[in-house]
Amino acid sequence: MSSERRVIARHAATVLAGQLAVMAFGVTDTIVAGRYAEGALAALSVGSAIFVSVYVSLLGVLQALLPIWAELHGAQRTDEVGRSVRQALYLCGFAIALGMAILLFPAPLLRWAEVPQAMRADVEAYLQVLAFALPPALLFRLFSTLNQSLGKPQLVTWLQVASLAPKLVLSIWFTFGGAGLPALGLVGCGWATLAVNWAMLACAAWLLRSQPFYRDYRIWRRIEAPDWHQLGQFARLGVPAGLAVLVEVTSFTLMALFIARLGTAATAAHQIASNLTAVAYMVPLSLSIATSARVSFWLGAGDATLARRACARGFELAVLGALLFAAAMALLRWRLAAIYSANPAVVALGATLLLATAAYHLADAVQTLCVFVLRCYRVTVMPLVLYCTLLWGVGLGGSYTLAYRGIGPWPAMQSPLAFWLMSALALALAAALLLAVLWSTLKRRR
Repeated sequence: MSSERRVIARHAATVLAGQLAVMAFGVTDTIVAGRYAEGALAALSVGSAIFVSVYVSLLGVLQALLPIWAELHGAQRTDEVGRSVRQALYLCGFAIALGMAILLFPAPLLRWAEVPQAMRADVEAYLQVLAFALPPALLFRLFSTLNQSLGKPQLVTWLQVASLAPKLVLSIWFTFGGAGLPALGLVGCGWATLAVNWAMLACAAWLLRSQPFYRDYRIWRRIEAPDWHQLGQFARLGVPAGLAVLVEVTSFTLMALFIARLGTAATAAHQIASNLTAVAYMVPLSLSIATSARVSFWLGAGDATLARRACARGFELAVLGALLFAAAMALLRWRLAAIYSANPAVVALGATLLLATAAYHLADAVQTLCVFVLRCYRVTVMPLVLYCTLLWGVGLGGSYTLAYRGIGPWPAMQSPLAFWLMSALALALAAALLLAVLWSTLKRRR
């Protein structure tokens, strides 16, 4: 059991290093935009909320393929891994087309969310650049999911870490200008992301072509015609998973759109809380990826007992990590908020929000691992139902009501704190119910 724990921890640590490097992209943009102008930070909050909702939802569809490839790996069916990856390119192409259409034409969404008119031009320009950064991002995620399913995430992590320095330099240069380039403001962060994403994809393609590790999988064979049976299997697993991620992410990111009407100070403070929460989320996400890869590997190898043990070891590590990060957010909240802004009002409100995000993170860690492990057992519809009911109903709907209308004896708070409190409650309920579903699933699969 200790050996399984080490395998999961080592895999998760490697994934985490890469994920934190990618999250540092967002932290970099937040700090750069905040130093450029408070209005730029507020526009970034809205723009990144929309982009993250689109990107992570589509990413969820592709990430759901991990159990399929991990099972094939566990069963030592190497040729089928390569063929399955080639079929997944059709799914990825559809995801790219859908995502770009949304990002290129965000105006209806901005009007629906009642984003202030003064922000809309900057947000639209930012999203239109990111629309062309989406294709390489999703294709690179396919490469990442393949490596994670095979238990070899190191190459992905090296690329992600190596890309951080160019991203930092380009974001500062494009935003503030210099060396003959005019200051582009917020849209400069988008151009930096686009350049780095395409460079990462080019490196991934070269590695797939040149590294001996991939030869047995024969990935570079000529792509076959669409296999509708296999694509149907992808859809049955990926579509509910992607929709569940959409609900989860939009319950989180739509807060930014609803908070935007409270003004730039509230929006900027919310951006601080959401950015730090997203960084902390990388720990349970990495552990969930590593745990699901091991569970699916053992299921493919035909050993249900070792699959359950891998699940238990993953939970131990996830809960411990969540406790540490929640404590850090609560205890260091003032110092963390001050990193992002020099405005005392923004710092004070951001520090208050970080108390609520600590509870949010604890519940988020538990429910994330539950969802990933349930996906290994092909349980995807129940998490989607729970997410729709709790995260949209209790979380987003309840927080909007508490913020702007009041609930029972509690008057309208007119504060982003209402959104974080109700969302934390919704996630806690989701975590409890998903634990019960997972326990029942594991008992049936003995």
